[in-house]
Amino acid sequence: MDSMVGAYCGCGKCMLGVRRLSRKSDATSSPERQEQQVLSAVSAIGGHVIAWADDWEISGATDPRTRPALGPWLRDEMGPYSGIAGAAVDRIGRNQRDVLNTAYAIHESGRLLVTFGHDGPWDLDDPMDEMRLSMESFGAQMELRSIQKRNRDDTVRARAAGEPKQKNSYGYRFVRLFPTAKVDHVEIDPVAAEVIRNVAKRILTDRTGKITVHTEAARLNREGVLSPSDHRAVMYGRAPRGVKWDRRTLRDILISEAALGYLIHGGRAVLGRDGHPVRLADGLWDRTTRSALITATAPKETGTQQRAPKGERLLSAVMVCGVCGQRAYVGNKRGEHTYRCIGRMSGWAESADCKPAPQVTGSVADATVTGWFLDRYGSGQVMRREFDPGTGHAQRIAELEADRARLRDDRRAGLYDAPDDTEWFRVEYARMGREIADLRSLPDRPSGMRMIPTGQTIADQWEQAHDDAARREILTSYGVRVLIYPRGAAERFVITAQDLLNLAA
Repeated sequence: MDSMVGAYCGCGKCMLGVRRLSRKSDATSSPERQEQQVLSAVSAIGGHVIAWADDWEISGATDPRTRPALGPWLRDEMGPYSGIAGAAVDRIGRNQRDVLNTAYAIHESGRLLVTFGHDGPWDLDDPMDEMRLSMESFGAQMELRSIQKRNRDDTVRARAAGEPKQKNSYGYRFVRLFPTAKVDHVEIDPVAAEVIRNVAKRILTDRTGKITVHTEAARLNREGVLSPSDHRAVMYGRAPRGVKWDRRTLRDILISEAALGYLIHGGRAVLGRDGHPVRLADGLWDRTTRSALITATAPKETGTQQRAPKGERLLSAVMVCGVCGQRAYVGNKRGEHTYRCIGRMSGWAESADCKPAPQVTGSVADATVTGWFLDRYGSGQVMRREFDPGTGHAQRIAELEADRARLRDDRRAGLYDAPDDTEWFRVEYARMGREIADLRSLPDRPSGMRMIPTGQTIADQWEQAHDDAARREILTSYGVRVLIYPRGAAERFVITAQDLLNLAA
């Protein structure tokens, strides 16, 4: 069989081996079994395999043209090949339309379609072969529908039983008593929890407007932090696919009730028979913190949102042209970064008289601003802002009010209409009202920010920062602003600062 794998030679039977699994642990269609079946099918036509298009953990419902490994070949992005060979029709796909579209596209391009168990290449000009392929692809689709129905039914059952189903939420992990067992319980994943809690803390304690879900996603990508899908893949022994963090994914994690440790279905917490959300594990934070995150990450109205820099340079969005007031553009000249004003070159009216346009070598500007900042603030003590959720009474009241709102919504939707359910609704709704009234009678310390000394100097913090983007955050927290003027001006740099960390919220 080893002799059947080689380079493209133009013999007319240089085949692409196609393998696919929804779950790589599926023993009935293992990678090794599929490999032997593909090689046997290719051997039967006197051909050889030039490459493998392996799509592991890919559903059969996925269009072959969009699959990560097979798709580029079908789109003619990977070089020449004579056709594709699969272990079975359902390895090509489980959607009849997609399978037939793929088969006809291969046929019309003059290539071969081969599957194990079929005598020779499929001939779509032969009515019998065409009908057989249609029937086998239909059978694969019927099996897919059966699998999907079983999954839906099991999801309904799990939801009713208060059990987790589908994928774990970021920050949590499923615990099984042995590898192939059902989920025994859910617990906090310490690695992912530390990542997302740090993001939440940075966004909540920011008073500069420069730390957002956009910049945090960029920071996580710069630091090589695995995205949720890649972290899950590594956790289950699979190779990461290089998926990047994005602001939408990050915000969804921060504001989801899943971060409170609740069982989620359809994006909402599942209520138990007591009217409260079903809790799977401890929360990454409390409801008060979640409410603060919803507010902090909410999209700003058009024209009011301050653009936050995502670049890596120290003075991105910190340096401004002293002549026309435009942000300095970060460029590159002879292998070194520069800061310069491009307002007049870009045709901005405000920059019409900006000549000569200021420009400075990046290393010179960075060193100048670094020296100025450390001379002024380096010996000062770092104060850390922390979000204080308060006594927790407000949090509990918020949870109870949310639960009552869910009950009211369900009642309006027609639930609890049966006599027994109606009585339960009245008793539970009244109990929640009494608990809310009792909590409101207790003294409460509202949530807010507090400043805590860290015992670290600003110079220490600057030295320990992992890159210039992190140092820029320090500059921004002190409101540092740098004006750059052309050579020959009385002052080349004018640097000012305002300690935003110590301003009232």
